[in-house]
Amino acid sequence: MINDTLTLAERALVRLPRNPDMLLAFTVQPIMFVLLFAFVFGGAIETPGYGDYIDFLIPGMIVQQICFGGFATALGLAEDMTKGLIDRFRSLPTARASVLAGRTLADVATNLLSVAILLATGLVIGFRFDAGVPEILAGLGLLLLFGYAFSWIFALIGMSVSSPEAANGVGFTLIFPITFISSAFVPVASMPAGLEQVAEANPVSVVVDAIRALWLGGEMGNSLWLSVVWCFVLIAVFAPLAVRKYRMSASA
Repeated sequence: MINDTLTLAERALVRLPRNPDMLLAFTVQPIMFVLLFAFVFGGAIETPGYGDYIDFLIPGMIVQQICFGGFATALGLAEDMTKGLIDRFRSLPTARASVLAGRTLADVATNLLSVAILLATGLVIGFRFDAGVPEILAGLGLLLLFGYAFSWIFALIGMSVSSPEAANGVGFTLIFPITFISSAFVPVASMPAGLEQVAEANPVSVVVDAIRALWLGGEMGNSLWLSVVWCFVLIAVFAPLAVRKYRMSASA
């Protein structure tokens, strides 16, 4: 099981350099979004309690990128489904769960790459940590766990659509509003009544708030333990659904 998972994770990672569009999503695109938000919108957004919008922005931008990190799984699984590779995997002496486990494990590596690129970009334009090494590492661990949880959501999406193009459209439509109706880019207090309450309950907001508290100091509140709870709830809900969908697809 472990060897099969690692082999399939390696397969997913080796294919990335051969797919320039996907590789850009983990490298150039995050840098572009950081620069646009920091220098186009940053001057118009007030962030009480933070010395600079860049400090407020970088944790939110990283969490958004982590949420979209599972796109590789959705697109890869959708492509494997349309090309009949799932049936080929089924005929091999490999554990069935390793196909999904390998895909989601590969997302952890690509998410780590995205975080490194965004942090490097943030440090260049003025972002600074106000925390020790343990807090920084704890924030990194939380990010990777949250990204892993979202990978299972994308795994379910990838096996529920008819093509990679449909996976891209459905995933973007579902996840994009979740990341923007949150505290990632603006304080939730600036949102109108009703939307503010939705943003406060949004797991993206909870994780962003926890990362800001870990990396920049300030009031932690319940955000850290709620973030961990959200991660495990998402995994507990979507991992079994994705595995069930995979078994149904493989037996069809």
